[in-house]
Amino acid sequence: MTPSPVVLPTLDEIRRAPKVLLHDHLDGGLRPATIVELADAHGYTGLPEADPERLRTWFRDAADSGSLERYLETFDHTVAVMQTADALYRVAYECAQDLASDGVVYAEVRYAPEQHLLGGLSLDAVVEAVSAGFADGGRDHGIRVLSLLTAMRHQARSMEIAELAVRYRDQGVAGFDIAGAEAGNPPTRHLDAFEYLQRENAHFTIHAGEAFGLPSIWQAIQWCGADRLGHGVRIIDDITVNGDKTDLGRLAHYVRDKRIPLEMCPTSNIQTGAAPSIGEHPIGLLSRLRFRVTINTDNRLMSGTTLSEEFAKLSAAFGYGWEDLRWFTLNAMKSAFIDFDGRLALINGIIKPGYPDLR
Repeated sequence: MTPSPVVLPTLDEIRRAPKVLLHDHLDGGLRPATIVELADAHGYTGLPEADPERLRTWFRDAADSGSLERYLETFDHTVAVMQTADALYRVAYECAQDLASDGVVYAEVRYAPEQHLLGGLSLDAVVEAVSAGFADGGRDHGIRVLSLLTAMRHQARSMEIAELAVRYRDQGVAGFDIAGAEAGNPPTRHLDAFEYLQRENAHFTIHAGEAFGLPSIWQAIQWCGADRLGHGVRIIDDITVNGDKTDLGRLAHYVRDKRIPLEMCPTSNIQTGAAPSIGEHPIGLLSRLRFRVTINTDNRLMSGTTLSEEFAKLSAAFGYGWEDLRWFTLNAMKSAFIDFDGRLALINGIIKPGYPDLR
């Protein structure tokens, strides 16, 4: 009997499906209108456009320009308007609202507290403002949003931020992360922070294997003990495909065998040159090989995307149907930095029941 063809879900159907997001940057997902309003309220005059829609287009064009300097400039503008407790609360609340409207039921959103001190806030005040925004937004819009506190890998505050993450782990903080340019800033520079987190039974992910190759992934896992890999795209460099035969190197085998989650961000990976196109993204091969792949947005404003749109792009490129999208979602929920009971409650109570009705 010929199997039935896979029916590809529509974008509207995908939006209604319960989804899980593990890799999303708070300063990469602001509403353009909010940026304009906060800039006006706080006297920031550096915006390239004052009209929200033109500003939205500017952010996307800058991120697509192929210029790393112009791409990084986009974050100068968003961070500049996130320097007060009120602004941080508003941005966090709106983040929760926007994710919920896209059908996301659980999210871990990351930000670097050290980048929000120019207005005189303390690190603790930054965390408390963001966590309050996530909590209120989650309560009002039916989503659970927790924070990942990020340390910048080219700075020297990782231990301080790791201690902050542990201090607030029962108050809206799910874990720790390091981000920034991989080249020249290996994760082992922050080994003391990771060893401290392990002693404290705390969770952490590491940006690794995005712009830099296998050594970054190897260090993140084997030296630093990362629970998850932020991006991890370059694990593909340890996989050889010859016709019908696929050979995995030792590191690729280890990542797959240990079920180490890969926080993949398709559109962002294309913008940064980590993948040439959606159809050529390593997600296709890694999913076939049953790595623990998760789908994420990275920076919703700069990439002009949502999690539903990322799913829709992959569905169109690889023929993914509901079973595949459900698999990505379960991968993400299983990899979340909340306790087992919490993960199971969302899986059995919301995620699994949310997919059969949509097929």
